[in-house]
Order: sequence, then C-alpha cells, then structure tokens
Amino acid sequence: MTPLDESRLDDPRQRAAIDRTDMLRALATAGAQVRRAGSVAREAGVADGRVTGGERPRAVHLAAVGASDGVAGLLQLVLGRTGAVPLSLGGSGPLPGWVGPLDLVVAVSLSGTASGPLGQAREAARRGAHLLTVGAAGGPLAEAAADARGTHVPLDPTTVAGHSRTALWGLATPVLLAVADAGLATLPGGLLDRVADRLDGQAQACRPDADSVVNPAKSLAADLAEIVPLTLGDGEVTGVAARRASTMLARTARTPGAWGWLPDEAAPVLACLDGPMAGSGTAPDGGRDIFADPYLDEPVGTPVGLLLLRDPVPGPEADEGERARHNRAQSVRERAAATGTRVIEQHAEPGHALERVAGLTALVDLASVYLGIGHSLDPAAPLPPLD
Repeated sequence: MTPLDESRLDDPRQRAAIDRTDMLRALATAGAQVRRAGSVAREAGVADGRVTGGERPRAVHLAAVGASDGVAGLLQLVLGRTGAVPLSLGGSGPLPGWVGPLDLVVAVSLSGTASGPLGQAREAARRGAHLLTVGAAGGPLAEAAADARGTHVPLDPTTVAGHSRTALWGLATPVLLAVADAGLATLPGGLLDRVADRLDGQAQACRPDADSVVNPAKSLAADLAEIVPLTLGDGEVTGVAARRASTMLARTARTPGAWGWLPDEAAPVLACLDGPMAGSGTAPDGGRDIFADPYLDEPVGTPVGLLLLRDPVPGPEADEGERARHNRAQSVRERAAATGTRVIEQHAEPGHALERVAGLTALVDLASVYLGIGHSLDPAAPLPPLD
C-alpha cells in the first residue's frame, strides 16, 4: 500500500498540481448550489404546479446514471418517509413499460447528453408522461423537455468544474422541490436553507487552508488511508450517506469497499467482518500488533476497516425505534472491534434527515478528495475507456 503523504494536503502548490480542476473548491460550493438551483427551479415553475399541472402523479421514475445517481438516495429518503407513491430508479436501458400519462419521469444529467436519461426522457414524452429534466441549458436533454412541453431546470456545469460528482446538491434540489410541489413529500419551510447552511459549515471546517490537525476531512482521509473501508450506515438516513461515500471513495480516491445500512441492507459489510481480511495486521484492540517484526514477518497488506456513519445518540425522549437503531450500531461496533477491525465513526449533527445527510455527505466527499490528493491521484481523472 502506498502511504498517504499528508504534506500534499496542506501544501497549496502540491494540491493544485494534483487537483488540477479544483474539485475541492467545486465541492465547497454545495451550499451555494442548493440556493442557486432552488432559485432557478422556481423560475422554471417547479414550485408553482407546472411540472405535473397541479395533478398528483401515480408514480415517479428517476432516470440518472453515474454520479448523478446520488440524487436517487435523496429522493428515496424524502419519498420513502411518506410512502405516497411508488418510486422506480434506473437510468440505463428502456423506460419501464408501466410509465404512462399519469406518471412523473425525472431525467437528470449534468451535461445533458447522458444517453440513458436522454433516451428515457424522449420515451416518456412519447407516452405523454409528466417530464422534469435537470441539466445543462441548451443541450439535448433540455430539447427533449421542450419537445414534450415538460419542465427543464438549467444548471451551469462550469460552476462545479464540469463534474457530476461535485453537483449532487445542485442536481437534487429541483427534484426535491418538484416532488414536494406535487404533494408527494413535505419539505418544511426553510429546510433547504438549513441544508445549505449545513453544507457551508462543513466546507468552512474542511477548507484546504485548515491544517490537518484541525481539519476533520483531512483527518478522516488520513484514517481511511490505513484501511480498505467498509461503509455502514446505522439506518436509512445514514445509509444514503454510506452509499454516496462508497461511490466517492471509489471514483475519487480509487478506494474499493462494500457499503450497506442497518438493519436490512448490511449483509455485505457484516459478512466481511468475519472474513479473512478482518483484523489483518491488528491487535484485538484494533491497534497495530506490537509483536510483529517488519523484517521477518510476512507483509499483511491493507486490512479492512469499518467506516460507521451514525445518526445522533438518542436522548431520553427518543422512541423505541431510535433506541433500537443506536443499540444495533453499538453491537456492530463491538463485534468489529472484537475481531481487531479498526472502526472509524462519524456522527451526524441533529436536524432534519436532509440536514443530517448533507453534513455527513459533505464531510466524506471532501475526505475522498483529500485521500486522492494524498496518494497523488487526480480526483477528477476520468475512468479508462471500456473496450
């Protein structure tokens, strides 16, 4: 394993030479993205009934691929809490056969050219479904919305360095406003402003000129550099953040790892805690084996570790479900520690579900970029082409 060079994190020249498109700065605009995208969406009529003509759709289908797929987790979170209508996800392949005039199709592509969402948007138009598109102005996706007399919310890709990975909150905000306007979810007054504030707070705390000793994202990156992280959320809210964390660590820092959330979607992570890599090279208390001889013993490789994303500790007024969530997470933590697996915990600050997800997501997003920089990897480098 190549060691992390923390000097690259604090040296602006080294950072700039590696992070050539300034992905750190683009991620730091997340709060501004919420405010700007909300304003543009309202100008497009998203908040005054234009998307569905004042009708309540029978179902919602989201077409998004790649990093834009992060919108799916946020949409699932707000719709899943009401159970108002069915939600289907999938930006590749054909539009589901059941989609018709009573349904809402949301197609998301920052560039406006992703073939999957574009094809599904055009097919939705042919079937007469309500259509909302989010992406670059003037591109094919915007044209598909215009042809269908749908609603397009234009975003400027240059404000996020052209990366959909850094545009999560800009892409998601119009979608969240649309489902709320259609009566499918409730966004309390001022919620998106508070989400933006939470994102701004993390950007400030994790700013590049804050030294590693006081920067939580740099500290997290240094911790993650020592393990292959298994990312686990302690419930549905932190599960959204866990899914995003796994994507960002893989795409931005080239760091693999399973992810899941308790109680029902944790099997891939929990299984690895009993596997051959669990506790590798560590003592039972999770620290390095003090008896290991680096010259005589075989190299142990990089051990798996647990990145545990948790909601706030429940207070005395918490209901039974919240206490059960907390107790399950404690049990997993103790199980991992007993195998010598290192556990890295991050707790969300109190607030609405979207606020809690925003804080955790911003932290791990920035940590993943610092992790890439520390390993001298351009966090924005494209994936190699497939033959």
